[in-house]
Amino acid sequence: MSLSVQLFRDQKYHELKGQCIQQRLLFEDPEFPASDESLFYQSAPSRKVEWKRPKDLCEDPHLFVNGISSHDLHQGTLGNCWFVAACSCLALRETLWQQVIPDFNEQEWDAKNPEKYAGIFRFRFWCFGEWTEVVVDDLLPTVDGKLIYCHSNVKNEFWSALLEKAYAKLAGSYEALDGGSAADAIVDFTGAVAESIDLVQGKYGEIISEQMKLFEDLLKVHKRGGLISCYIAASSGSTNEAETEMGLVIGHAYAVTAIRKLRLGERLVFSFKAEKLFMIRLRNPWGKREWNGPWSDNSEEWKTVSNSERKSLGLTLENDGEFWMTFEDWCKNFTDVDICRIVNTSYFSIHKTWEKKMMHGAWSKNSEPLLNRSGGCFDNRETFLQNPQYVFDVKKTEDKVLVSLQQEDRRKYKKEGKGDSIPIGFEILKVEDNRSCRLHKLTVQERVATSPYINTRTVFLKRILKQGRYILIPTTYHPGIITKFILRLFTDVPSKLRELKADKPKMTCWSLLCGYPRRVTQIKIHSAEGLQKQDRSGGADPYVLIKCENQNIRSSVQHDTTSAIFDTQVIFYRKNIDSPITVQVWNSNVLCDQFLGQAVLAALPSDPREEQTLQLRGRGSREAAEVPGHITVKVFSSDDLVEL
Repeated sequence: MSLSVQLFRDQKYHELKGQCIQQRLLFEDPEFPASDESLFYQSAPSRKVEWKRPKDLCEDPHLFVNGISSHDLHQGTLGNCWFVAACSCLALRETLWQQVIPDFNEQEWDAKNPEKYAGIFRFRFWCFGEWTEVVVDDLLPTVDGKLIYCHSNVKNEFWSALLEKAYAKLAGSYEALDGGSAADAIVDFTGAVAESIDLVQGKYGEIISEQMKLFEDLLKVHKRGGLISCYIAASSGSTNEAETEMGLVIGHAYAVTAIRKLRLGERLVFSFKAEKLFMIRLRNPWGKREWNGPWSDNSEEWKTVSNSERKSLGLTLENDGEFWMTFEDWCKNFTDVDICRIVNTSYFSIHKTWEKKMMHGAWSKNSEPLLNRSGGCFDNRETFLQNPQYVFDVKKTEDKVLVSLQQEDRRKYKKEGKGDSIPIGFEILKVEDNRSCRLHKLTVQERVATSPYINTRTVFLKRILKQGRYILIPTTYHPGIITKFILRLFTDVPSKLRELKADKPKMTCWSLLCGYPRRVTQIKIHSAEGLQKQDRSGGADPYVLIKCENQNIRSSVQHDTTSAIFDTQVIFYRKNIDSPITVQVWNSNVLCDQFLGQAVLAALPSDPREEQTLQLRGRGSREAAEVPGHITVKVFSSDDLVEL
């Protein structure tokens, strides 16, 4: 399957390379020149930087030496350990890094045909929902003939330095990469869905059951090609890059390179007093300074493990920055983990396949409330519904839903002092089963999920939702903020995610002939109780049918009960306001459904809006004979079509 790729600054790699080869010149990128403006926007390096090509730094330059590895990378002087940690994660997954470095063999130096080398490279990043190709020249920043930023531990290998240059070009400068999130870089490399977990807040170091759930989740993510990184957040009494007494660096991103559940043989069970060991392997992007606690490289624990067991773990004993820990120690020593899921949407897979919908949107400001789309979070009750609104359906009785909200990358605004991410989040509301216009007032709707509100680029939520229709409202925390976003929704069956744009039904030519709605009515059927028994076991299988003009909305069936909870919501835009709304209760049968009773509602704007219990009656008018049972409902009506 070929990728649809956008060209950054409209630079065409093959065309530029062909021109350079024809003119026997090495490429110099006019869009990201070898000058100070590409290096920094505020803090100049302390020493003079010279831009040099790989051929000036070594005799036999290569993109890769002996393949790609998570051990290839060292950070340099830039505070972008998060980027290097993300590269370490990327290097573990061949299918992923080959997406970022396309046609890597064609880009490699060719010693036999040096005339084919043009000093030009290309890399691809997932930018705001689209794969984007970035072209760079091979002029790299150096001091005293050495690379000052990301580089390989092999002097003549340059993939990491060139990848970093392309990423810096995308961000506006190298300095724009100083301080960031490994999760953001992994999303940019892969299009993954990022989730950040606070290990301290979730008490994963204390509650063993939560710890085991997290271990199984991370193990599954890792096995299915996901990428994981972690760090220790600096507290008020500590500083970034200080070292803990256990050898870990504060404020520093570590790549997770393996997760294992080890079944121990009899000999080891006796030694460790446990049948299984839950282990995690990490890498420090500095390539040195490791954990010095239990299971660190030279610890007593490894002496009890045989060579064959060490081999299956891939244990390294040199100080290369990679080390093992027990999962319990990891939960106790790290404060945050970033999980990047590669969500499977392929139908040709042995693993669960998700249905994906992605929407591009924006928060925009307007003084007219019906046109404003930047209303802030739920706490801003007056303006909250003045945000973009997206409707989706859960078709199954229950469905696990993954939601990812991502704001635009703001690093490009760092030069203007506006590079920080905005606090964002979202709400999910269960709404009327037939809603097709924007929501204007919270009445019968149910607030079922709230994401964290956080100033990270991506906010993620996992939830199990019941069958029905939902509105997802992405918001900034504060009202009146303008920026773009993408919303991704993953469900088991298609969700029909779409934006609600209309405030009321559209006026068409048919409206002139058939009439236009004059009243809007919302109804919530909470329950039906005391129904007539329908089977030998003394139960029934009731459902409700709500009729208004030519519309019929049916609830799901509640099985084997004479007191059913429905929580069914509907909305009607009514042309004939004198025609009542009928709520009927039926019993579901294999051959023929059975009528159990009904309530007839005038649904006037002046009617009480509190919950009311109504006696069921036979067919006919509101005064028809009573039958066993009653229903509990809430009714809201208004002649202002944009009130509800």
